[in-house]
Amino acid sequence: MAPKVLMVAEKPSIALSIASALSGGRMSTRKGSTDVHEFDGIFQGSYANFKVTSVIGHVLSVDFPPAYQNWEGTDPMDLFEAPVLRSECNPKAHIRRHLAQEARGCTYLILWLDCDREGENICYEVIECTGIPENEAGRRIFRAKFSSVTEKDILSAMDNLVLPNKDEALSVDARQEIDLKVGVAFTRFQTRYFQGKYGNLDSRVISYGPCQTPTLGFCVQRYQQITTFKPEKFWSLKTYIIKDGDEIQLEWDQKKLFEFDVTVMFQKMVASDGTLKIADVSVKEECKTRPSGLNTVNMLKVASSALGIGPQTAMHLAERLYTQGFISYPRTESTAYPASFDFRGALAVLVHNPLWSNDVRTLLDAGFVKPRQGHDAGDHPPITPMRSATEEALRTDAWRLYQYICQHFIGTVSPDCRYTRTAIEFTSGGETFHCVGYRVTHKGFTSIMPWLAVSENSLPAFKKGDTVSIHKVDIYEGSTTPPDYLSESELISLMEKNGIGTDASIPVHINNICERNYVQVNSGRRLVPTPLGTTLIRGYQCIDADLCLPDIRSFIEQQITLIAKGKADHLQVIQHVIQQFMKKYSYFVKKTLGAY
Repeated sequence: MAPKVLMVAEKPSIALSIASALSGGRMSTRKGSTDVHEFDGIFQGSYANFKVTSVIGHVLSVDFPPAYQNWEGTDPMDLFEAPVLRSECNPKAHIRRHLAQEARGCTYLILWLDCDREGENICYEVIECTGIPENEAGRRIFRAKFSSVTEKDILSAMDNLVLPNKDEALSVDARQEIDLKVGVAFTRFQTRYFQGKYGNLDSRVISYGPCQTPTLGFCVQRYQQITTFKPEKFWSLKTYIIKDGDEIQLEWDQKKLFEFDVTVMFQKMVASDGTLKIADVSVKEECKTRPSGLNTVNMLKVASSALGIGPQTAMHLAERLYTQGFISYPRTESTAYPASFDFRGALAVLVHNPLWSNDVRTLLDAGFVKPRQGHDAGDHPPITPMRSATEEALRTDAWRLYQYICQHFIGTVSPDCRYTRTAIEFTSGGETFHCVGYRVTHKGFTSIMPWLAVSENSLPAFKKGDTVSIHKVDIYEGSTTPPDYLSESELISLMEKNGIGTDASIPVHINNICERNYVQVNSGRRLVPTPLGTTLIRGYQCIDADLCLPDIRSFIEQQITLIAKGKADHLQVIQHVIQQFMKKYSYFVKKTLGAY
């Protein structure tokens, strides 16, 4: 009797792509909690029956037992040492039954979950639901590793099956338990004691999160810089000359001064001189380097700052493009391509789109440039187009994001932009001025990414040692200005730099502080804290600033990474972190109650 092989993907659309690729389209499909695709083939050298189905994200969730669910009957302090249960995510109980039913009579289980830590964690949820033993003599459970749902990647993954990574799965378990216990304990206390204390705080639940709160802290910190800012007047010299009929403004090397009388003194010195001597003429060939491969964080930053698409929406769009086979896996920290990457094949996919066909054909004919070194995080290749698409097929924001991903990829294998920089230095009355001109000699990657182009401005010919008459010397008066509210793009950079969240969870944390009325997104996708968000952070700053600073969370993320790499025990990490937060919670409660 032929062995039966059950394959489980993370989403129904990916299960369909896997089944189609492995069966050559010769399969049958039946309805279930999620579709089941069946076909016959060869596995480990023998004839086998295959079934391909899917989950829909996590099957199990982490929560407290019923005895700890009562807010009034449970001291939040007790939650730190409470047991946790892993049970079906409502309303996904049917998925667990579906997996158990499909696993009956199956000899092998092949896991096709997304290839990141969350996907690895779901692998072990699937193993638990199917009941197929993991450690039996003769390996029965395998892991497929892939970065796109193209036929080529699927076939390659099937030929190179590995084992699921328990350490990565345990790192997610650790994060889930820590976030649950810390978040719920602080949230319950805050909600019960702060509600009613401030009449203008519009929130039914005042939540705390080890990632969410430092994220909010960045926004409030910028808000505090704005509200405490005191403008200061400054003055600068604006010197003008006329050359070949054109008026040219020269930049003063001192830029600006904060004393008006001193500025007037310099103005008189220059004006009395009346001429400018050309002290130096510098002409240099320079280049603007092509971009590295596109990772998740940079994609989210560009989506917000250039496309006006919020991080959460951008991530959803990218995941949809991935499951439809248009791009590679969108959750990656890497900006370096593997040595084996098929750049010619990836370019060939894009050659028929009229938007960039000329650029792509030029690269295919004349030869593309090897991408910059970039950073290899050991996870997935950079985000890359895998299939050609049209605006009609994708529509609106999905198309705009796909278009950017294509342009960025083409840019990574295009030559650098080369230009000539001409700098002229002038002296008058003991002061130094300058002007700079740019002339592009080769557009390179800026041809496909024109928003990064070097702005050209030609200068007339100047010769060192010559003099030129001053047309006028004006004094410009200005004032220093406060920074603007934090943009989503800036916040993403701060979160990445300080180890708050992961490439996959950063959009979730930003979305949370918006949905919970801690910040509002204003024009230019800038984040303005609400009175509730500002009051919360000010409270933490007064009682225990660590609670809203990134340091603790950064340390937790470092420990979780050690678990994922097999260098730390997940139970010890959980215990250590929970003990830290128990002390902080106890101090926070004592100080808060003392304030009332």
